[in-house]
Amino acid sequence: MEFEGLRAIQAGALDERVALAYEDDRLPRGFELHPIFRSDKNVLLDWQGKSTGPDFWTLAEEFIEKRRGQREMHTKSWVASYSSIPPTSSHSDEEWIQGDTSLGRYNRNPRMRVQKAENVTKALEFITSRGVKLTNIGPEDIIDGNLKLILGMIWTLILRFTIADISEEGLSAKEGLLLWCQRKTAPYKEVDVQDFSHSWSDGLALCALIHCHRPDLLDYDKLDKGDRHGNTALAFQIAAEHLGIPQLLEVEDLCDSARPDERSVMTYIASFFHAFSSMDQAETESRRVEKFADLMQSVWIIRTDYERRARLLLENLEEVQNKWAASVFTGVYTDAKEQQSKFNTYKQTTKRTWVTERQDVITLFGNVQTKLKTYSLAEYVPPQGLAPSDLDAAWQRLLKSEAQRSRGINAEIRNIKEDLRKKFADLANAFEKRLHDVSVELTMIEGPLEDQQQAAKEIQTRIPLLSEELAIVAAAEAECMAANVEENDYTVFTWQDLEFELELLVQNIAKKISFIDNQIVSRNMTNLTPAQLEQFESTFRYFDKDETNTLNQIEMMAALASLGIVYSDQDMDFIYEQLVADYGAVTFEAFINLLVGITEDQTTPDQLLESFQGIAHAKPFVTELDLRLAHIPQAAIDYLVKAMPSSPNDSGEPEYDYVGWLNEVFAAQA
Repeated sequence: MEFEGLRAIQAGALDERVALAYEDDRLPRGFELHPIFRSDKNVLLDWQGKSTGPDFWTLAEEFIEKRRGQREMHTKSWVASYSSIPPTSSHSDEEWIQGDTSLGRYNRNPRMRVQKAENVTKALEFITSRGVKLTNIGPEDIIDGNLKLILGMIWTLILRFTIADISEEGLSAKEGLLLWCQRKTAPYKEVDVQDFSHSWSDGLALCALIHCHRPDLLDYDKLDKGDRHGNTALAFQIAAEHLGIPQLLEVEDLCDSARPDERSVMTYIASFFHAFSSMDQAETESRRVEKFADLMQSVWIIRTDYERRARLLLENLEEVQNKWAASVFTGVYTDAKEQQSKFNTYKQTTKRTWVTERQDVITLFGNVQTKLKTYSLAEYVPPQGLAPSDLDAAWQRLLKSEAQRSRGINAEIRNIKEDLRKKFADLANAFEKRLHDVSVELTMIEGPLEDQQQAAKEIQTRIPLLSEELAIVAAAEAECMAANVEENDYTVFTWQDLEFELELLVQNIAKKISFIDNQIVSRNMTNLTPAQLEQFESTFRYFDKDETNTLNQIEMMAALASLGIVYSDQDMDFIYEQLVADYGAVTFEAFINLLVGITEDQTTPDQLLESFQGIAHAKPFVTELDLRLAHIPQAAIDYLVKAMPSSPNDSGEPEYDYVGWLNEVFAAQA
């Protein structure tokens, strides 16, 4: 039985069907090539190395018939998808392959074999002219219906016109189509496309392809991932109804076959590639237009932004220059400094903002030109007055205006300082001259004492006016100090100098009046000798420390003690209060009258000599210690030690000759 089966195959009983079914060396489940017969194309089947019994041939016959029927059906369906006429006769193939290309004259209704042969020859020549290589097939094979050769030619056409032009990342045909499928289905974790056979058996890969390009046609997440037949049928239905892809396969071809036919699957998947490629092409064109529109819109935005900012910057530059041109100086230092401060603030804030803005605007212009040049578009020409050269020219004008503004402010400040120097110098020099004239006038007073007294007091009345003038000088100097004017070549005087001179003049006037008043008093004291008046007057002036022409109680006690007149504290309080009550203060007149009364009563040479002898304890000299022990005020002691002649003793301590001094004083009075 084994021999008969092998002989039947060798005899060619099944060779055509076996060759058709196993061109790609795929076998039905449980079948494999026997090693002995692998080189023999007519002997292909072996039942797992066992003898080929009746079961073997029955299964082989069924499988071969099924595979041949599928191949024929799929081939006709593929042809039908590219032809408006169903492929029911031989000439329909020619009509399909010619498409929109004219094949010349041919028989539309061939009846004779020769007419059919002519038509088929034209078709084969056209196919060959399109770069398709046909081997071992002629017109007679097609006319005679050699199914094996016809199907082989159809598969060649499928490869050439459906699969061969597929390209993905440098790969073409089968490898390119496989890579395309892998990339499109990569985001779907249940799908792993590794071939054109088992990877498509659950329908998920087909659904993933559809969902990747048209998510509106199915909801992938809601699919029952275990429903192989349902998913495959859904994909076939959607592809046929919405994508225009004919159903070249049956659900069973994918789901129930141990190894789905690779060529059939690849042909069907190629239809998806072409369908979605045309969709991608439309999307590409849309994206291209969208990209160009986005480009032009971005260029328009940048151009608009450039023109707006450039125009605003130019307006700001012109505005600040007009403001500077319209500004005026008041001639006051504070106003000039305020304008200088505002100008410096402008340079540190506004100007720096404009520097940055100018650079940004120029960069915007460069960006526009770069974008346009990158896409080979026409160069951008800004509106008149907004070109970068216009910005540069406006900026140069701004710098020139800034320099003029700075020079103007500095010149104004210099002029104000010079005016302040001259103003102060004129006031100071004039005031000093007034003081000098008054001083000269004071020294030139002469005539009767009453006239001198009146003249001195009249000069004294001018002091308030001079004080007001000095205040004006002080204000002028304050202005100079506020303006940082430290040097002045127009005068050598300062306000402090003039103030000192005015105070000195006031003192001189007061002294002059006091002197005249004292002279009048002295003149009226006829009961005193000139020497006494001189002594009393010098004593009064010496103890009048504050030069008010009056003595306080302590000063009066010291003055009397210096003259050898000593009272107890109680008596001194009484005398001082009496003088203040009578004269208002211990004036020179009150002091002289007091001394006149005392001198007339007790001041004789003998009395004074007796007093000094008591203080000196009968020594012919007196020491400073003796005077202190006698409780003589320190001021009187200072006067006595200066007035009395002295000589040092053995220890170097001065001894004062009070006897000689009294003889000298009273001898002068005699």
